Amino acid sequence: MTDHVSESRWQSFWNRGGWWKAFGLAAVYLALYLGTGWVVDTLGRDAIDFENLFGDALSVFLAVGMPVIVGSIILLAFAWSLGWIPKPLFTKQPVRGSWWMWIAPVLVLIPVLLRLFGTDYSQYTGGVIAVTFLVGIFVGVSEELLTRGLAVTLLRKHGYNEWVVAVLSSLIFAMLHSSNVLSGQPIVTVLVTMGYTFVFGIMMYLTLRVTGNLIWPILLHAITDPTTFLATGGIDVAAAGAQNPLLAFVTPATLLMAVFALIALIFIRGRADAGVPGLVAAHSADTAPKG
Repeated sequence: MTDHVSESRWQSFWNRGGWWKAFGLAAVYLALYLGTGWVVDTLGRDAIDFENLFGDALSVFLAVGMPVIVGSIILLAFAWSLGWIPKPLFTKQPVRGSWWMWIAPVLVLIPVLLRLFGTDYSQYTGGVIAVTFLVGIFVGVSEELLTRGLAVTLLRKHGYNEWVVAVLSSLIFAMLHSSNVLSGQPIVTVLVTMGYTFVFGIMMYLTLRVTGNLIWPILLHAITDPTTFLATGGIDVAAAGAQNPLLAFVTPATLLMAVFALIALIFIRGRADAGVPGLVAAHSADTAPKG
């Protein structure tokens, strides 16, 4: 009986939602992610090629994969403890998307395809390529489950309108990448990465809205990161050296995506109060048109 009461209070706490819970959850996840990375790097220092992470499959799996694999497991367990699997995380979205939102996944796919077909795969072993795409799945699961899944749900449960949900969840996604400064990256590079991840977050939010299910942002994200890693040869770095002409169009395509994301913020409408179980009753009367 005690366990049941304790579990109910746990669920009740999170079911009330709130922006600070979303940011707090992201901060805890980031700490666990960085902690896992530190442990793996320390214990596996002899097996990881820190000078060239994508030089062998084991380095990719340990240094890039293990933190997001552990993170995915922790987030799935957390969501399960709340009773949010499958509903509301992996069921139809409680607020509909508008037709124009289909532009978002299309624009995200353009640079993905350019990198997919423009990358020189001869510089990698088959194992590195396979493991990189495998790791991409867990990147998609962990980052989308956290930001477009748990954070979006927490914000919606508290009654925020969809514009606020889109901006705050994308800001959380961007802030996760501020930790790159700890790896010694120049502050300008970190800020550019955060700017990119913010607009990418908006695009993933729009994909969530228009497809109606979290699985699609996960899959789209899961092919974005590995194609980026292999095209550039690193994480959050620019490609260097001779490139396939297709890769020359990646930057313009990415800028187009960013411009669309910022313009899209003007048109995001809606509120999900009516469709999310566990919302505070006080918010239920304050609704806006869906779409």
